[in-house]
Amino acid sequence: MSATGTIDRPLTHDPQKQAPMTSSTSEPAGSATPVFSPSAAPTARRQNRTREMQLIPEALARAHMHERQREVDAERQAVRLVAARRMQRRAERVSLRARRALAMAVMH
Repeated sequence: MSATGTIDRPLTHDPQKQAPMTSSTSEPAGSATPVFSPSAAPTARRQNRTREMQLIPEALARAHMHERQREVDAERQAVRLVAARRMQRRAERVSLRARRALAMAVMH
């Protein structure tokens, strides 16, 4: 008993075991509808994976450079903050020294 499948209920869902699709006789030769071979689908999927895998190092390098840039910006901001605090302390010492000098001048 050989049961043939229909479009709605194919005999198998495995594309490798299905009959290849061919153009019908009603279509002119060289029509826009390409002939589909079951082995083409895994190849296209494999090519997409290969392209994605080739782009992975670029994405990693981009992420790494973005992280390094963020680190450099944070370091630069920390250096600026330290310098600002140092200048503030220096200005406070100069201000205190000027006050003392003024007090000494007024007292004498």
